[in-house]
Amino acid sequence: MGTIIDIHPHVISPDTERYPLTPLGGTQSTWSSKHPITHEDLIAQMDAAGIEKAVVVQASTAYGHDNTYVAEAVAAHPTRLTGVFSVDVLAADAIEKIDYWMGRNLTGLRLFTAGSTVQGQSTWLNDPASHPAWQYASDIGLPICVQMRPPGVPMLRDLVQRFPDAHVIIDHLARPELSDGPPYAAASGLWELAAFPGVHLKMTLRNIKAAESGQSTLPAFMAHLMETFGADRVAWGSNFPAADTPLPTLVARAREAVAMLDKDQQEAILSGTALSLYPALKDPA
Repeated sequence: MGTIIDIHPHVISPDTERYPLTPLGGTQSTWSSKHPITHEDLIAQMDAAGIEKAVVVQASTAYGHDNTYVAEAVAAHPTRLTGVFSVDVLAADAIEKIDYWMGRNLTGLRLFTAGSTVQGQSTWLNDPASHPAWQYASDIGLPICVQMRPPGVPMLRDLVQRFPDAHVIIDHLARPELSDGPPYAAASGLWELAAFPGVHLKMTLRNIKAAESGQSTLPAFMAHLMETFGADRVAWGSNFPAADTPLPTLVARAREAVAMLDKDQQEAILSGTALSLYPALKDPA
């Protein structure tokens, strides 16, 4: 069946005294209050779904920039998990905070600029105050996950032009409009980012469903994705439990999406690209 690595699950502790809620946007997301999941539960769910390893992403709509629970998850399961942390990249101490969380064995940075508690696209994405953090992450090879909507694409383009060595992962492909079908002109800004080799895409159920709407079909979308970015720049993420879908079902939908591709492309999307972005997940030689 092939190895599966998930680069976008979350963990949420039911213990709000030990892990206080400090959501970005000021209001906790409905999904994180509805579906708390401990890191022990996540490992059990991964086992049931056939997922070998995962990159746990900070639940920004629950914990904001306090990445303690993600760090504890990674510490508890170092052979199965690595983690993506969040810091305020506009703050004067952003680089210090990056160093702190990397010192706790987290291996990716998350910028949450739009989502369930931040409905519009935040305009701070390419604020010059963030440039020192971008330069630092670029210099040390720290991948940057960007959660954004299509209006953020021009801002990201500005950043990757400025920092061409940055490793960027766009969550949910920036939620592009796909219903117009091939050549997916409504998402032309996203496809143009393929010109920047450091830009990668995180494909989730949100994109798989969007690819089945309107004039689009899943095979046509996957073909276009391969033509523009290629499999070695695409990785799958479950968005569990925010996706509000059982993890085995999310894996099944991912396998369905890649089934029309060749074996090497399937392996890249389901595990290979993840390992290249997060080498901490590689087994010891």
